[in-house]
Amino acid sequence: MLDHDSRLPEAASTPGSVVALVDAAGRVERELIGNWLAEGGIAQEFGTAAPVIQIDLDPDALTTRLVERHDDPLVVPVRVLWLPPERDGVRRTSFGDLVTLSNPRKPNRFMQRRLVTKAPDRHLVLTGAPARLSELRANNPGSVGAPESFARAIVRAGTVALERAERAVIGDRYKVPRLVAEEILDSPEFLRRLDAIAEQADTNPREVYRRAEKALRELVAAQSRLVSDLFTQAMRPVHASTWKVDDDPIGLDRLRALNRRYPLVFLPSHRSYVDAFVLGDILARNDFPPNHVVGGANLKFWPIGPIARRTGTVFIRRSFGDDEVYKAVVEEYFAYLLAKRFNLEWYFEGGRTRTGKLRPPRYGLLNYLAAALRSSRIDDVMLVPVSITYERLNEIGAIADEQTGGMKQAEGLAWLARYVRNQQHSAGHVYVRFGNPLSARDRLSAHGDPLKTHALTAEPELEELEHRAVQRLAFEVAVGINDVTPITVNALTTLVLLGVHERALTRAELGNAIAPVLDYIEDRNLPRGELETLRDDHGLAVVLEQLAVAKVVTVYRGGLEPVYAIGAGAHLEAAFYRNSAVHWFANRAILELAVLTAVEAPEGDQLRVGWEAAYRLRDLLKFEFFFPERTEFTSQLTAEMLRVDPEWHRRTAAGTVGSEILARLAESGFMMAHRVLRSFFDAQLVVAERLAARDPAVTIDKKTFIDECLQVGKQMLLQQRLHSPESVSSELFGSALKLADNHGLLEAGDDPQDLVTRRTHFAAELRAIGGRISRAATLDPSNRLDAL
Repeated sequence: MLDHDSRLPEAASTPGSVVALVDAAGRVERELIGNWLAEGGIAQEFGTAAPVIQIDLDPDALTTRLVERHDDPLVVPVRVLWLPPERDGVRRTSFGDLVTLSNPRKPNRFMQRRLVTKAPDRHLVLTGAPARLSELRANNPGSVGAPESFARAIVRAGTVALERAERAVIGDRYKVPRLVAEEILDSPEFLRRLDAIAEQADTNPREVYRRAEKALRELVAAQSRLVSDLFTQAMRPVHASTWKVDDDPIGLDRLRALNRRYPLVFLPSHRSYVDAFVLGDILARNDFPPNHVVGGANLKFWPIGPIARRTGTVFIRRSFGDDEVYKAVVEEYFAYLLAKRFNLEWYFEGGRTRTGKLRPPRYGLLNYLAAALRSSRIDDVMLVPVSITYERLNEIGAIADEQTGGMKQAEGLAWLARYVRNQQHSAGHVYVRFGNPLSARDRLSAHGDPLKTHALTAEPELEELEHRAVQRLAFEVAVGINDVTPITVNALTTLVLLGVHERALTRAELGNAIAPVLDYIEDRNLPRGELETLRDDHGLAVVLEQLAVAKVVTVYRGGLEPVYAIGAGAHLEAAFYRNSAVHWFANRAILELAVLTAVEAPEGDQLRVGWEAAYRLRDLLKFEFFFPERTEFTSQLTAEMLRVDPEWHRRTAAGTVGSEILARLAESGFMMAHRVLRSFFDAQLVVAERLAARDPAVTIDKKTFIDECLQVGKQMLLQQRLHSPESVSSELFGSALKLADNHGLLEAGDDPQDLVTRRTHFAAELRAIGGRISRAATLDPSNRLDAL
């Protein structure tokens, strides 16, 4: 009942008596505990011969028989633990156990009698860590003069102690919370907050309390060990038969050690509905406690919703509006879970990626975490960036359809059946990698300590300080995910095929185009999947055939040898695979465009113009990639230059910049600007031209404007004014519109004509960048027939 696991409280003298708090569900369990006590179980376990009194672990019994005592007995919670049968060295419930119509962890009384006689290894009498009654009082100062409240606190403490004792036997993967709502609703601090809300809203406190209790019952995940076992067993085939899971043993060992001291918040990339199952299965197999997974209400439908709640899913409303009671409940629940060291998991992008790369983060739940730290409810939390990367994904056809104006299918039973059916095809590897854990307290306190209220800081300034700190933390999480995301065979293959502008390549031609990129990846020691298979003609053939089966690549076999190209209408699917790794090549692509800009300038200005172009490109792409601060970006780009031209520093000192490094870029065997950046700048061009053609006085409706961009983008693609079919995407148009807003191009203000001029200049700038991207494409050997 204390936080340590020692058998007797350290500072205690020999107790005059022992109170056994009996947590028994029926006559059989009472008999087992009674026999164990009569046979000297307490004396054997705790080394004391003091007389033992039995009291039920029940608030009413404790109120009348324990809390008013004036002596100081040793209080020991006792329970019978029932175990499933052992199979292959593991005790876990299976569907076969259910033929008895009884939960093996909670067998009915007839089954209990049978197990005691026929399978005595299937039960244990457990004791939780003990405490003196005086210690329990000291740990609950708010219960003075409130015996019922103190009794409930003892029940919670005894239950937690027994849960910890059980986990020592069955493993941490069965760590589940108990009596959560009851403890939160008994919290004096939370009750004071509800009173303050009632006073501010001029509402009856009882009504506020009722709403809080209802919200809490709706929110709390009532985890069940039985359901967790069965759900894992049922869902594992959905992904186990589809992907070969490639996890991170070193990262898992490091996290397990860290989890002994801190709660962990797993923040994975979100590419598929199956992400949570894949990650949850890995953690369970490595004996991590189950995460409380924060999910959207769209997945709350029957039967998934009720089952998911029993396995730890927390369904939070999509929008709170001005509901201060619900906000208070969410914040309190988060703080409670973290204070009790339960692990959390949420997908901080706010939804599955539609393009294959990370989406901009959402800050809402991170703000609640920051609030829990600021209130000193928790000391620290370790945030764990998690990359989940699939070689192939069976749901991207539907995702691509949404990007061109298709309707998202509503989740429900029919959707679930189709989804499970679609997962029955082999799809290669799924790579799960864990980034460096981040201390939330260290990161949020790094700039002016926004976790503490400054007496000299005005409230609006403090809120802005906190907001920036949370933004920086989210940025670090995103970078942490990208830093461990491997380049897969499909990502690299589609990266090359998307860069040849609808030409088909033989395997030999494709292999020649891939080879220098593989060398570049190895030189930088980037994380990767089984890329070596692409150096082998047979391995490359297998990858291409698998992409053909997925209808991403089309194959023509009627000529002298097969030729391969991105399938008609499959560019968005191909871009999804490419974009999982595109961030690794963004700086190289920016370097190429900066050099192409520099060679257009007079010789003495080339270095300055090149750097200005690089910084401008970084600014134009800031809603697509997670770039570091300017100084670090400069260092990264300089390192990229030195890979292309080791004599870079000598040449800049001599004043020869643009033409020399441009020649070396062409000699490197590949160019990246057209492969990596063209779709983003094409999308920006569509948005810029539609803005330039628009009356500056007309207010822009985002949905209507993006629908217009989709229609006009398809027309521009047919006219070959755009070169990347994957650029016609609602997601990319949405990011481009954010960029335009960031540059002040949406609202006219006091000078409509100035807005027209700036919109026109913006479109012209993007057309010029598009011209340089086309020039970069001509320098790529895979786009030159004479080089193939």
